[in-house]
Amino acid sequence: TEAKASNKVSGQLADAVSNILAVKSSGAEALEQQRFVKTVTSWHGASLGTMRGLLKVSTVYSTINITIKIGAIAFAIYAAQHNIVSVAAVYLIITYTGSVAHELWNMNSIMRSYNRILGDAHDMVEILTTPTTLVDQSDAKLAVTRGSITMDNVTFTHDEGAGDTLFHDFSLRIQPGEKIGLVGSSGSGKTTLTKLLLRFADIDSGEIAIDAQNIAEVTQASLREQIAYVPQEPLLFHRSVRENIAYGRPDATDAEIEKAAKKAGAYDFIIKLHDGFDTMVGERGVKLSGGQRQRIAIARAILKDAPILILDEATSALDSESEALIQQSLETLMKNRTSIVIAHRLSTIAKLDRIIVLENGRIVEDGSHEQLLAKKRGVYAKLWARQSGGFIED
Repeated sequence: TEAKASNKVSGQLADAVSNILAVKSSGAEALEQQRFVKTVTSWHGASLGTMRGLLKVSTVYSTINITIKIGAIAFAIYAAQHNIVSVAAVYLIITYTGSVAHELWNMNSIMRSYNRILGDAHDMVEILTTPTTLVDQSDAKLAVTRGSITMDNVTFTHDEGAGDTLFHDFSLRIQPGEKIGLVGSSGSGKTTLTKLLLRFADIDSGEIAIDAQNIAEVTQASLREQIAYVPQEPLLFHRSVRENIAYGRPDATDAEIEKAAKKAGAYDFIIKLHDGFDTMVGERGVKLSGGQRQRIAIARAILKDAPILILDEATSALDSESEALIQQSLETLMKNRTSIVIAHRLSTIAKLDRIIVLENGRIVEDGSHEQLLAKKRGVYAKLWARQSGGFIED
C-alpha cells in the first residue's frame, strides 16, 4: 500500500542519515542514492495507483455534484415559471443543493485521508498485536541485600528458539561483592550473558537468580533498578549533559551529578563545553567524541549507585590517558558491589577476583589472573601472550 511504501521511504532515509559516517567513510553515497531512488520509485508507483483510484472516485463525485446542481437549478427555474413554488423556495432549493454537493465533495477528501490512515493503522495494529515474550509477575519486586548471582543449568537459543543454541546447561555462581571478568573471542557469549542477567530475553530452561530470587519472577523494572549497566556503545539522548548523567536517577541534585562526573573523569571536559552541564549532546551524542560519550555513560552508572554493576567494554573508546584517569574511579565504583566486566583489553581485568574464559557458550577456564597465567597452555595464557597494544588479536 501507499502507506507502507511511504513508511519504508522514511525508514530508509532515517537509516542512511543516522549512519552518515559509515556512508561517507565507505564512499557509498552513490549506492545509498540508488537504494533511495529505488525505494522512492516503488513509493511513487504505489502513490500513482492510489491517486488513479481516487481520481476515478473524484470523477464520479464531480459528475454527481454537477448533475445535482444542474437538476436543482432546472427544477427551480421550471417551478418558478409555473408558479409551483415561490421565489424564496427556489432560493432555498439552490442553497441546500449546493450544501449537499459540497458535503459530497468533502467525502472525496475524507476518502483520501481514510486510505492513508488505514495503511498507518494496519502497521500500528501489527505492532500492537505482536505477542509479548517477556511477561512480568505482578508487583513482584526484586530485593537485593547481598548481590549474589546464580545461573543454574541455563539453556538459551537466539531468536526465541528459532536460532542456534548458545548456552546449554550453563551454570555460574558469583559471590556477593565479587568482581569477575568475562573473556573470550567474539561470539563466545559474553554480552549475551549480561543481557540475560538484565532479562532483555528469557532463557529456554534453567534459572537465573539474584539473592535466591528468580529474575523471571520479579518485575523487569525492579530488576534493572538494581543493576548499573555501561554498554560498549554509549546510549545518550538528545538532551543536556546533566539530563543524560541523571537518567538513572532523575531526582539527583546538581552536586551529586557533578560529583559523579568528577569520579568518571568527565567533569573537566564538561565545564569546557559551551553551556557546561546544560550543553545539548545531539542525537545519540554526536556532538561529543567517543571517549566523552563513554565517560558520561560511566558517570550515569556511578550516580545510579546500584548494588550490581555490569561494564561491557566500558573503557574501549578511551585513550590510555583517559582510561588511566578513570580506572581508579572504576575500582572505587566496584568496591562492595558485585561486578561483571567484559573486556578485550586484558590489563583492565587483571586485578579482578576471578576471570571467566568463555568459548562457544561454555566456561573453559575459571580463576584469578595469576592462576590462569600459570596454565601455560591455557586459553587465557595464550590470549595474554598474543596481546598487541592491550587487545586480543582475534
